[in-house]
Amino acid sequence: MEDILKVEDLQIHFPVTKGVVFKKQVATVKAVDGVSFSVKRGETLGVVGESGSGKSTTGLALMHMLRVTKGRIVFEGQDVTTFSRAQVKQFRRRVQMVFQDPFGSLNPRMKVKDIIGEPLVAHGLAKDRSRYQARVAELLRMVGLLPDMAERYAHEFSGGQCQRIGIARALALEPSLIVCDEPVSALDVSIQAQVINIFKDLQKRLGLTYVFIAHDLAVVRHISDRIAVMYLGRIVEIASREDLYRNPKHPYTQALLSAVPEADVDAECHRAHIALKGEIPSPLRVPSGCRFHTRCPSATERCRTQDPPMREQGAAHSVACHLYA
Repeated sequence: MEDILKVEDLQIHFPVTKGVVFKKQVATVKAVDGVSFSVKRGETLGVVGESGSGKSTTGLALMHMLRVTKGRIVFEGQDVTTFSRAQVKQFRRRVQMVFQDPFGSLNPRMKVKDIIGEPLVAHGLAKDRSRYQARVAELLRMVGLLPDMAERYAHEFSGGQCQRIGIARALALEPSLIVCDEPVSALDVSIQAQVINIFKDLQKRLGLTYVFIAHDLAVVRHISDRIAVMYLGRIVEIASREDLYRNPKHPYTQALLSAVPEADVDAECHRAHIALKGEIPSPLRVPSGCRFHTRCPSATERCRTQDPPMREQGAAHSVACHLYA
């Protein structure tokens, strides 16, 4: 199966300036610092990690919503980072985003029919009123909502319904790739399962490709084909879903998985939990060597001085850790 998306050595740095009139750069925030991965057409790549790991920044870069400091984002054979404004507009027909906040991402002054139909108008696809209304009704049905809801405003809906509206809006232009930025983290657990099932059903029906960003490994497990684990601007492990959950190799991945509760009470009581010390360091002051060594229970002197490269550990499983040198 072909790669629909390739990210090569992606770096996104933000300058920190001092002064009001004569601004001087005094530091650099390395939000994303050398990320590489690929996504095959029709698959779901889960991207997980703590807050501050660079997940959402990566997602915004994929949407061409942030300036890339270095690296390439190749979508369907074209380098997105070199696109002109006109090319970006065409690119946005093929790549859409579902945001984290289901309320904040919808305009409260617009009716649902106009929220969902806005992309059709922006791209000149609303040929006449009847076809416009028919398309909005079709999109509402696709996400499990009734067509007559099109006349209502966003504040009249629950969080789960608002997120369905956001998904319908993302589908309006028939994209190939959807970047999902923690789309269920603001929802109740029971509603999360419903929204995840909608994503899976739409992927099966429409052949969609997802980059699914989340901090909850339990959520990512149900939708992803492969999972990339990010820490402080880098991918530290990437593997198939089955391999990652069965045989996590990086100490950070092991710690994240140990925090996911088990449904079996007896198993939960007897399994080991890995408690990480401290907080994730600031991207302003990235630790030398392995970025995780300040919190790693297995860190050695080599970890403090040498940055580990990604190494293959079997088929489609790579890890950046000196324990597997």
